[in-house]
Amino acid sequence: MTHSKIIVFITGAFVSSDGWNDWKEYFEQQGYRTIAPAWPYKDAPACTLRQRHPDAEVASLRLTDLIAYFIGIVEALPEKPILIGHSMGGLITQLLVQKGLATAGIAIHSLQPQGIFTFKFSFYKAGWAALGFFTDAKKTFLMSFAQWQYAFTNSMSYEEQKDAYYKLLIPESKLVVRDATTSAAKIDFTRPHAPLLFLSGSNDHFIPASLNYTNYKKYTHTGSITDYKEFVGRNHFVLGQPGWQENANFILKWLNEL
Repeated sequence: MTHSKIIVFITGAFVSSDGWNDWKEYFEQQGYRTIAPAWPYKDAPACTLRQRHPDAEVASLRLTDLIAYFIGIVEALPEKPILIGHSMGGLITQLLVQKGLATAGIAIHSLQPQGIFTFKFSFYKAGWAALGFFTDAKKTFLMSFAQWQYAFTNSMSYEEQKDAYYKLLIPESKLVVRDATTSAAKIDFTRPHAPLLFLSGSNDHFIPASLNYTNYKKYTHTGSITDYKEFVGRNHFVLGQPGWQENANFILKWLNEL
């Protein structure tokens, strides 16, 4: 059973940490202390970060930098926290859980660790441009609105898509996205670990539910809790998509039952 009352929200790529604001309020009302740290060089409003594009500092970020950064944040807390990460943040959550730094981890539409693949066309269509092959890796990648509509906010209304784009979209490091395919993203799936919950969405183009399910099934330590839940209709903008409270409620119930 987890006794931690601290939650660290770990943001994914392409979006501002402000995407957790409603989630922070929700869990604080349930008695938790929450933090949602911005990534290095990204502690500014989304509109400010877009104005800095191409941003050489953001472009220099690597996955190993992010892991070290979040390890420092977690180790400075008075107790081991619960980690809740989205997309790239879900991968970082898995990596930190493997290091024994959490009492529980929730990976929401998580990017896959090294060695896990999918043949879903939508995954490659949504993510290929962000890898930035044949482009200058010293310059950040900024998703176009059309790319955002496909990768993040498909099935939402045009006004909802536009509002989310201007409030949260930020430039991203091409290198940090590429690093998810390297040993920096390696998980030992046979090791014991803290309780780990995977959430996926049937409408997610960027991280298909089948990819999350494959990731979940890789964990084989029978003495550790590993759970999975797919939500119908959820896209990659799950944190702000109308109905996000259903996901938050499920997480709260899961934590309470550990």
